[in-house]
Amino acid sequence: MTERQKDRPWLMRTYAGHSTAEASNELYRRNLAKGQTGLSVAFDLPTQTGYDPDHILARGEVGRVGVPVSHLGDMRRLFQDIPLEQMNTSMTINATAMWLLALYQVAAEEQGADITKLQGTTQNDIVKEYLSRGTHVFPPGPSLRLTTDMIAYTVNNIPKWNPINICSYHLQEAGATPVQEISYAMSTAIAVLDSVRDSGQVPADRFGEVVARISFFVNAGVRFIEEMCKMRAFGRIWDKITHERYGIENEKQRRFRYGVQVNSLGLTEAQPENNVQRIVLEMLAVTLSKDARARAVQLPAWNEALGLPRPWDQQWSLRIQQVLAHESDLLEYEDIFAGSHVIEAKVDSLVEECLAEIERIQEMGGAMAAVESGYLKSQLVSSHAERRARIEAGDEKIIGVNIFQSTEENPLTADLDTAIMTVDPAVEARVVGSLKTWRDNRYQPPFNHPRPCKALERLKEAAKGTGNLMEATLECARAGVTTGEWTEALREVFGEFRAPTGVSSAPVAVTAEAGTPLALVRDKVARTAEELGAGRLRLLVGKPGLDGHSNGAEQIAVRARDAGFEVVYQGIRLTPEQIVNAALAEDVHCVGLSILSGSHAELVPDVLDRLREAGATDVPVIVGGIIPNADAADLKRAGVAAVFTPKDFGITEIIGRIVDEIRQANKLSPLESTEVPA
Repeated sequence: MTERQKDRPWLMRTYAGHSTAEASNELYRRNLAKGQTGLSVAFDLPTQTGYDPDHILARGEVGRVGVPVSHLGDMRRLFQDIPLEQMNTSMTINATAMWLLALYQVAAEEQGADITKLQGTTQNDIVKEYLSRGTHVFPPGPSLRLTTDMIAYTVNNIPKWNPINICSYHLQEAGATPVQEISYAMSTAIAVLDSVRDSGQVPADRFGEVVARISFFVNAGVRFIEEMCKMRAFGRIWDKITHERYGIENEKQRRFRYGVQVNSLGLTEAQPENNVQRIVLEMLAVTLSKDARARAVQLPAWNEALGLPRPWDQQWSLRIQQVLAHESDLLEYEDIFAGSHVIEAKVDSLVEECLAEIERIQEMGGAMAAVESGYLKSQLVSSHAERRARIEAGDEKIIGVNIFQSTEENPLTADLDTAIMTVDPAVEARVVGSLKTWRDNRYQPPFNHPRPCKALERLKEAAKGTGNLMEATLECARAGVTTGEWTEALREVFGEFRAPTGVSSAPVAVTAEAGTPLALVRDKVARTAEELGAGRLRLLVGKPGLDGHSNGAEQIAVRARDAGFEVVYQGIRLTPEQIVNAALAEDVHCVGLSILSGSHAELVPDVLDRLREAGATDVPVIVGGIIPNADAADLKRAGVAAVFTPKDFGITEIIGRIVDEIRQANKLSPLESTEVPA
């Protein structure tokens, strides 16, 4: 069969961005030269949560997990010498999606692009931010309005753009089962489509154009047969909803269009070379079946559980895609699973269960109501706790983690400091300095921006009304407004939202019968509390900085609760000062900090210093996250009692270690046995 007769390969992307706009631009141009066929922009956490780099909450976060984009000048530099009219660009941005799209459009206009030809995607799914990823800013109502306005604007002005990428990916990362992943994503889609329809911004006879621009971003785990069936079920349910609920007759407009990044939750720090075969298997789930094949694929790197991947690691992931698409015969055949009674039975089962769960959510008032009530979050926390319990019990096997743990020396990680990419700590100061220069010079040649205060006032007036906010946002972009200024203007009108944590309502996932590991730890907790003269041991679980990935913190909080601790957990996005104030007010016996964004070197020492200044030297601080060995050693020298990383998968054992650290800090003698059986 000739190359001409093959199906076209999917878009191949690499999720990338770091340090500065200039450094990220260089990386994008290198990746495109290697055969990457689309861009996937990773923004840093201040950009995602609407803060400028000099905000107190941005400390330690600038340029860590993505590129900082504070204003139009940054967007220009990010895409310098990359013709946006010819590019397909995916932007992982949610609460500030309207702002980043406005900057992108203006940068494209300055290149001379016809904006009606711009192609790409803004993620723009705020529901999963409330549930799993944690970069939300505004309450559900105003957030849905921003999404609605973006969809209406792009359908009318940038018709090839996908204004929302409804993400089940992060739901699976937060513990969702396949049924939950499909059901919650579809419930979000229903909420969005209902809002656009009811807004009246798109005529009824053009509503099919709205449906046709709704895309999805899904996850694919290592159970690749079930995952492939999940994709087929997604397609069937989407076709049913768009046809029956919205009356879309055009089959092409009802097509389920999705991109994918395969599972990062399953990547292991232990024996990380095994992650390569996991990534390959997960990619098969979204490419083997022609009828359910992804439109775009981006693969994580083998070493993401260790830290930030290097360009070489990202190239390896790109080459995996290219070998499958160009060397294998995959694209020469029709759907190879058509007619399989095994596959059909599994898909039918998933569809039936999902439709029942979608109906349950609709009866609650829809996805937004289920977010505000805490139902969706508590279900995810419970599912994740059950999965962790299966791993700890050995019922769910992970090679190198809870089975086949013996290994030869790994040459890939012989020098861990060079096995990952690190962001120069001086980057933050340079970015902050660049921002100051922009603010000082934006009114003068060669920029000549009009005064941003007028544009911001018009934005606030528009937000108080009911009109579409995109035009006012474009005016802000052209006026030289910064990311923090745009977001703060809307905070003044809309307020902020702290999502439910789901911890208090999560059921017990691990049994505590006599002789079990949890029972032994419960005994240690009770005996230590008695010796200290406390009714119960109190543990504060804190998320300093802007890292919103709270899954690990929630699982520690739930297991500590089940072990007899009184747990203080206030959710994400706290300053070191707020964490220490809470620790002192609640008179806790231990502070546990969870950081996955790389800001531990800045934020953890600040917490330690503030506790010392308050005289709380008997309160041990433990830290968990993606922390390189060298950084872990530095944290311990600074006074951290213990550091836990993804290789420490035994949560009950971690809780036991916390009790040991409390005893040591309070000069209590060790208990007879401090070891918790596996």
